[in-house]
Amino acid sequence: MKQIVECVPNFSEGRKQEVITAIGDAIKKTDGCTLLDVDPGRSTNRTVYTFVGDPKSVVEGALAAARVAKERIDMCAHNGEHPRFGAMDVCPFIPVTGVTMDECVDIARRFAKRAAEELAVPFYLYEEAAEDDYRRRLPDVREGEYEGLQEKLKDPKWKPDFGPDEFVPSWGATATGARMFLIAYNVNLLGTPNQAHRIALNLREAGRGPDDPGRLMDVKGMGWFVNEYNMAQVTVNLNNYRVTPIHILFEEVKKEAKSLQLAVTGSEIVGIVPLESLLLAAEYYIEKENLFIYEEEQKIRLVIERLGLNSISPFVPEKRIIEYIVKEEPEEPLATLSVRGFIEEVGSRSSAPGGGSASAAIAAVGIGLGAMVAKLTHGVRRFEDVQPHMMKVIPTLHELTRQLIPMIDADTSAFNEYMEGLRMPKETKAEQQTRTAKMQAGLQTAINVPLSTMQLGDKGWDALIEVARYGNPASRSDTQVGAKALETGIWGAYQNVLINMQDIKNENFRKKKLAEAEKLMQRAYRKCFEIIEILEKK
Repeated sequence: MKQIVECVPNFSEGRKQEVITAIGDAIKKTDGCTLLDVDPGRSTNRTVYTFVGDPKSVVEGALAAARVAKERIDMCAHNGEHPRFGAMDVCPFIPVTGVTMDECVDIARRFAKRAAEELAVPFYLYEEAAEDDYRRRLPDVREGEYEGLQEKLKDPKWKPDFGPDEFVPSWGATATGARMFLIAYNVNLLGTPNQAHRIALNLREAGRGPDDPGRLMDVKGMGWFVNEYNMAQVTVNLNNYRVTPIHILFEEVKKEAKSLQLAVTGSEIVGIVPLESLLLAAEYYIEKENLFIYEEEQKIRLVIERLGLNSISPFVPEKRIIEYIVKEEPEEPLATLSVRGFIEEVGSRSSAPGGGSASAAIAAVGIGLGAMVAKLTHGVRRFEDVQPHMMKVIPTLHELTRQLIPMIDADTSAFNEYMEGLRMPKETKAEQQTRTAKMQAGLQTAINVPLSTMQLGDKGWDALIEVARYGNPASRSDTQVGAKALETGIWGAYQNVLINMQDIKNENFRKKKLAEAEKLMQRAYRKCFEIIEILEKK
């Protein structure tokens, strides 16, 4: 899974366009970083940048931006409406995909250490990265703002986590940390601003005060009227969409609105969102309405419809969902060939692609045939009695087909890693040791990849058995071919495990992997025989 971290640094400059542009350019020029948004505010004299990248790249992007700020921003002359205490005022790191909060804490610490040392300025850790509870909340860390920082630094309690504990007039101080993704979300009401605010008070965590809290945790909100839309809105910040998801907020507003005899007319997400937040909503409505949807694109369409996300302006997933914005076409030169091209490449005068890639392709075809039969059976009136069986297996077979396709290229890449080691110099003892280590690592990869093909293929047997028992009888031969193709793909991957195992020197690795591969192979023989037997009796 691709690792994506969001970084949202706020800089104390919102008026000088050349400075705003220079900071953005520094981020854009950093390899592995994608700048998603630049939001300057003239009255606040502050600009919020939003960019994403892998864990290493976001640190480099934040550092590049901080270097420009050190050169171009002078806090001695700064004024604005927004609270602030530094040139780079805050720099949070947010997990999006394939990254944990703990990893983002580590990212924040690494960034703070490097930036403090290079720029010689104070850095504080806040939110999840804070070491002390009294430093966890940003308002507490920034209390006194820039004007009170010189005195604050004299207090041992407020010694910076990184960098000097001396006042740096041109910079001030920076707070960096890790937090959950914040979603700005508005629900539309055909009502008054007072009614919208009344609903917000009932729902937001703070409620009407300590003695009258609201129902939803990690929610900040209020009600207002938007003249442009001629509608009221319950406008909220969802500080943790896993605690209070988008769809829960929407449904709770609907309940409140109903009690006030108000109509809810859709909603809007401000800015961008993680894919997970919408998939959570999709699963909620799928379960609530007992729907059968397994394709991601259709799940997103369902959420757009149920939440009314097109009510204000078109919600275009490719422009609003982080994972879609930064999506790159997979490097799969073999899998993206035409069928003719792939076969011709296999038949060329080259050892790769070879049996491993062919086995992955054959296994994918086998699972794919099972998916095809299940989908052709689903929704057909004369097969209504077997619909539950098809609905159970289609998502599994659909997803396994997608997961097996990348294994076609993975197998060839694994072989290439071994060949790189084989071509390394071997004149000296040190070169021989390095070469041997590289070749052994390549062999282990060349074993793990076909073993992964076997493992993925093995997950499809039970679903294929269901297809054999309950699938469209007219597609009997397709299921037979699917079963034999899957068995052959697993068998071919097994042979690749065996041949690459011959030169493995790590005996524990050898025993463990051989035992697993043998178990998967024997299961493939049994399951394929079971499917063929079921079909021959039908």
